[in-house]
Amino acid sequence: VQLVESGGGWVQPGGSLRLSCAASGSILRINAMGWYRQTPGKQRELVATITSRGIADYQDSVKGRFTISRDNSKNTVDLQMNSLKPEDTAVYYCYYKAVATTPYWGKGTQVTVSS
Repeated sequence: VQLVESGGGWVQPGGSLRLSCAASGSILRINAMGWYRQTPGKQRELVATITSRGIADYQDSVKGRFTISRDNSKNTVDLQMNSLKPEDTAVYYCYYKAVATTPYWGKGTQVTVSS
């Protein structure tokens, strides 16, 4: 499975960004896709995830600000990020996981929130 991310960049506090991820390869019908993020010296942390049935879950710090969505026909997952804060600055990684498989990761995309 290959994951290609797009989006990211620099935005001022309070601004918005949209991340997109396209999966290709041996995609199993039942799976979960989503986004993690990582800052230097810290562990990678879950931001949001969504199953192929559309069940979404979010880290508490992004609830009400971020929205995850997916298109099963295109094997894509998007993350709409609104009301961004400096603490959202991180490298964001797309991931894919199906039952009985190891997780697959994208290469990451930088999100910087600063004035």
